[in-house]
Amino acid sequence: MKNRWNQFVFTGLIRQASFINIMKNYSLVALLLLTVFGIQAQLPVRNAENIEKYKDICRTYIHKEMKGMYREAGGALPYPFLAPGSNQYLDMLWDWDSWLSNVALRQILLEKGKEKDREEALKYEQGCVLNALSYGGMDGWIPIWIERDAPSRQEMLSTRNPWKSNMHKPCLAQHAAFIVRNINGDAEWLRESFYYLQAFVNKYLNFHRHQATGLMYWQTDEAIGVDNDPSTFYRPDASSGSIYLNCLMYKELLAMDYLAQCLNLKDIAAFYNKEAARLLENIREHCWDPRDGFYYSVDLNLRPIEKPDIEFLEAGKLYLHTGQPRTYHCLIQRFSVWSGFMAMWSGVATDEQAALMVERHFHDTTSFNSASGIRSLSPLEKMYDTRGSGNPSSWQGPIWINVNYLVFRGLINYGYKEEARELAEKTILLLGRDIERFGAMHEYYLPDNGEPVLNRGFQNWNFLVLNMAAWLDGKDVVWEF
Repeated sequence: MKNRWNQFVFTGLIRQASFINIMKNYSLVALLLLTVFGIQAQLPVRNAENIEKYKDICRTYIHKEMKGMYREAGGALPYPFLAPGSNQYLDMLWDWDSWLSNVALRQILLEKGKEKDREEALKYEQGCVLNALSYGGMDGWIPIWIERDAPSRQEMLSTRNPWKSNMHKPCLAQHAAFIVRNINGDAEWLRESFYYLQAFVNKYLNFHRHQATGLMYWQTDEAIGVDNDPSTFYRPDASSGSIYLNCLMYKELLAMDYLAQCLNLKDIAAFYNKEAARLLENIREHCWDPRDGFYYSVDLNLRPIEKPDIEFLEAGKLYLHTGQPRTYHCLIQRFSVWSGFMAMWSGVATDEQAALMVERHFHDTTSFNSASGIRSLSPLEKMYDTRGSGNPSSWQGPIWINVNYLVFRGLINYGYKEEARELAEKTILLLGRDIERFGAMHEYYLPDNGEPVLNRGFQNWNFLVLNMAAWLDGKDVVWEF
């Protein structure tokens, strides 16, 4: 009986061990499947402990890597400057990249920099603006990016038409104004180049403005920054009254007003102030959709209004247009693109409009609001596509940190602190987890699980996470102009 009991126990132990081994093997298989399909990479739980953990990870990494943005003068770039930092953007000056990188840099210097660090940084900050203006001219055209070995301005213009192509986005005056404000209003470093800045802004006003609506438009769909935004991508030339472009331009005009005042150019300041007010009115009139409670880009590609002489009508001429000509000058493009929130960032939206935008669009988890932040395009749109692409870069769904930041700033502007907190915390978890896993940050991410898509080592506006973290902590924050 004893032997039979021992045998029973022994057999049971063997079976138990076998079961444990089976479960171990099953777990290994399950882990392998999770690894293959990336399911294990779900973002950390958004709680106080994790927020603090990943804030520290972000701060430590960024404080260490900040000077990876610094580039010395040389070649086509006579002044030191700031570069995005990954291999893909290794030695190039970019337009809105350098501006937003500069905002982040100032936050870093506020947190850990000494006076000598701020003095050192200033030459790189000013150099971004001065390098761009060194490519300015009487026509106002300034390139979107400048490589160290770039040809001269004259050589560039021998192969491209400055009136038929895009140029530097309207954020150059904002970049200059940001620097000036941070050095107590001293704009003298800019005085000798200020004419070229005026010519640049005036080119937008004079040659990129739709006559009937007063809205700015992109010349083509190339290099607009949000590369494959469906309101512009593959659209006819000069047809996209982009809300993103117009909100940038509104702030650019305000920046020109400020800079002109700092330089004691009162009449010039008054001109840009008037133009800003005019553009504000036009954006509100044409880009706001009361049906959806959102700001959209508009289609300007409408045929001109014809009023032919019926009696002497030429063959093939349209005459039915004469009875009731159209009374509208653009058509709203109801694509749920993140850039509608730029109306809150720029201050274009009224308080009532902002309330609708937050209620209907920010909170909508089937559209913009994801685990990683704000989707660049709603998944409800047929163009939604999160696949990585380097040419053009993908803005048809992936998470971009500058988008998270700009929407966050808009929420703060209008007093939506809880929503701003949510977005800041999601951004911290996203980037902190990326640093923890890969020792670096990436250019953009999948919305639902935070998986990085392209360009490991990207720095740039990702560093703006520190500005968001400082706001969460109730510390001093550096804001863009």
